Formats: sequence, structure tokens, C-alpha cells
Amino acid sequence: MTEALLEAAPNVLDPPPETVDEPISLVIPVWNECASLEPLFAEIVEVATTKHLRIEVIFVDDGSTDGSWAVIEKICEADNRVRGIRFRRNFGKAAALAAGFKAAGGKLILTLDADLQDDPKEIPRFLQALHDGKDVISGWKKVRHDPWHKVWPSRLFNSMVGAVTGVWLHDHNCGMKAYRAEVFDEVKLYGELHRFIPVLASARGFKVGELVINHRQRKFGHSKYGVRRFAKGLLDLVTVKFLTGFGHRPQHLLGNFGLIPVAIGLFGMLFLAANAGVRLASDHTVGASSTTQIVIAILSVGLLLFGAQLAIAGLIAELIVDRGPDDLDPYSVAERTRN
Repeated sequence: MTEALLEAAPNVLDPPPETVDEPISLVIPVWNECASLEPLFAEIVEVATTKHLRIEVIFVDDGSTDGSWAVIEKICEADNRVRGIRFRRNFGKAAALAAGFKAAGGKLILTLDADLQDDPKEIPRFLQALHDGKDVISGWKKVRHDPWHKVWPSRLFNSMVGAVTGVWLHDHNCGMKAYRAEVFDEVKLYGELHRFIPVLASARGFKVGELVINHRQRKFGHSKYGVRRFAKGLLDLVTVKFLTGFGHRPQHLLGNFGLIPVAIGLFGMLFLAANAGVRLASDHTVGASSTTQIVIAILSVGLLLFGAQLAIAGLIAELIVDRGPDDLDPYSVAERTRN
């Protein structure tokens, strides 16, 4: 379970003393946002200077075609705290974030979108929330400056994610989040799973919370996401539920689903056997007709085969999990003794 940690406040909190000397990595995925990059970086520098933060900023250009990379190069030349990564083409936000996380050297990692809707002045509050014991902090755009066709599907999606996964956040899609770096030793990103990082982290035992943040109106460009993201999100939700619930025991899912058609098929076969006995005893005057028996027999055999296929698929999946590379242990270790 998660909870809102702090409400948005007019005065930004000072970061806890422990975080001032820790390197902080800001990962910013970029896709055709050339007009907003320099204003965004200026705001980040202002916050870092005022709060005495040691930062590195990693811009990941996800195949932009509007000159965003030239702006990133310009910022990098002017400030050695900035690094840029350019993709050959658009690979998606999850890939951009994964590249940024891999390059990040900070113990704490924050992400924010490049469109200026996320407010860098919230950074100290995210650091405070991590200092209070959480491992993942997700932003919550409680007051959103987006059109209704983005807001309402997003609210429905967030409710569905909470109901399916048990991780109740108001805004899984929020681009502004903060993490402890060790989270990404155990959470892998691909496809469109970036919005489910809190869910994947929670499944590994990390503590997840959320923070009400200031959401600003878009000044440049236009939104890159539409209604299609909702459909993709539902498919990704099924994937995440499988990975977090049955990733190391797929037979429990496939086998249980297979038992249902097998049970129905066996019931059909038993019915046919009982019906045959009744018809013999009554000299074929009582019982189901020949046509009905044929239909039931075909359905029963089909259900038995389908159930058996699910069970076999579960066994094959178990073999893959058992014999495959040990990329991720089925447990998560918080700490070890020194001896």
C-alpha cells in the first residue's frame, strides 16, 4: 500500500542535510522538445544552486527531429554537469529512461519530463520524501492542466492498476518520480513499462510513496500521448501482473487456468458415459439424442485438449525459468551483515 506523503506547499522545503553531499542524477527523456530544454535546465540550476545540491543532468534524446540534440550539445558544452545520450531513432520513453538510469552515477535518481510541466522546484521535496524512508516516490498531479480526454482515461487507468496490483497511486503516469539507485539493480525496463516502475519495485519489496506536486501548463509543443496509450497500458498491466505475480511460478497461472477446461471436459465425458448407460437401460427411449451426444463429445474433447495445452505451456515456462539465465533472483535483499 502507498500513501500521499506531502501536499503541495507554496514554500519549498530544504533538502535534508544527508542528501546535500550525495550525488543526485536527474534523468530527462527528450522527444522533440527543443524550445523547452534551456528554460528547464536554467530552473534546475537555480534549484541546485539555492539548495546546494550536487547534481548531474542526463538528457536522453529519443530520436528527436526538431533540433533538440543541438540544444543538448550546447548545454553540455556550457556546463560539465550535463551529459547527453542520443538514440538513432525513437525507441520509446522506457528505453530512454533505461539508458539514463544506466548512465546515472548518483545514489538518488529523479526523473522529470522535458516539456516544463514538471516543476524543478519540487526536487527538494522529493529528496525529503526519500530521506523519510521511501525507496520510490511518484508524483501526483492533483491539479492537472491537461485536456479532459487525457485526465479521465488516466484516472480510470490508475484505479485499474491499483485494483489489479494492490499499489494504489493517484498518478502512475506522472513523469516526475524519485528513486534510490538500487531500485534499478532489480527492476528492468522495456516496452512501455516505465509507468509501472512503482509496481515492479513494490513487488521486489521496495517502499513506495507519492507526493502531490505542482503541475504547470504546457508552453511549447504538444502532448505526445493520446487515447492509444490507454489500450497499450491495459496490455502492459496484464504483463506486469504476470511478471509480479507469476514470473517465477508460471505453472500456477497457466496450470490453474488449464484446470477449468479440463474439469468441464471431464464432466462432459462423465455425462456421456452416464447417458449411454441410461439409454441402454431404457432401450434408447430416455437420454440425450445422438446429435446432442456428438456435440458434447466434440466440446469435451476440445476442452480437454485445450486444458492439457495450457498445462504443458506452464511446464515449458517452468523449465525456461529454471534453466534460463539467472538475471534476477526470486528475492530481494535489503542488507547483509559485514562479517
